[in-house]
Formats: sequence, C-alpha cells, structure tokens
Amino acid sequence: MPVLEQVLERNPGQVKVVFKQFPLSSHAFADKAARASIAAHRMGKFWEFHDLLFKHYNKLNDQKIEEVRTLMGLDAEQFKREMASGQAKARVAADLRTGRGAGVRGTPAVFVNGKFLRNRSLNGFQQAIDDALRKAGP
Repeated sequence: MPVLEQVLERNPGQVKVVFKQFPLSSHAFADKAARASIAAHRMGKFWEFHDLLFKHYNKLNDQKIEEVRTLMGLDAEQFKREMASGQAKARVAADLRTGRGAGVRGTPAVFVNGKFLRNRSLNGFQQAIDDALRKAGP
C-alpha cells in the first residue's frame, strides 16, 4: 500500500492531502501531464488518473496520456477541452508559483502543516503529523 494511503488510514479525520502541480521544465511532457490530470479532476477522476499516469512517469508522452484517458473511460472531446482550457493552464501556473514560493525545486515535495518533510517514510510522516498535532493542542 502506498505511504500516503497508509498515512490517511493511520490518521482518520486528522490528515488532508492537498495535491499541487509542479511540472518540471526538464521533463518534456510534465506540463501536458499536469493539465491532463486537471482535466481528469474536472471529470471526477483525478486520483485514479494520477496514479495510472504516475506508474508510467518514465514513459510519458501523448500516447500514454491518451491510453490512460481511454482506460479511465473519460470522454475524449471533453478531456481535450478541459486540458486546453485557460483554467487548466492557470491552475498549473498558480501551483508552480505556490511551489516556488515554498522553496520547492523538485518532485515529489511533501509538506506537513507548511513544513517541508525530508523523511517521506511512514515513520517520517507520522512523526511530522504527531508534532503538528501536539503544537495544535487539544
């Protein structure tokens, strides 16, 4: 089971995952993949789409994005419109600004209550969560 799923399972009602796009300029298809995942989000399938696409991050291209869209059963025309929309582009740009402002230089980058998490093991997550909960008080 992926670490994030374990974190959520161990901390029901106490942890919320917020995903931000941060397509790396060194990756030719990162921006397109980011906009594709936003399109999938607008069609109700973000995490499923994200997870499938991420499994193939090293083979990312137009064909792989289309394959994942087809596997997810997302309407081709709506998907294309959503991907090309100004909203998708603005969301990616806003997320990039947020990430840069927080000091993100690469992916994945994880924060717990605004604090950068270096140890992304289950124990590292849990320690950061426990610390944040202690500071928040009862």
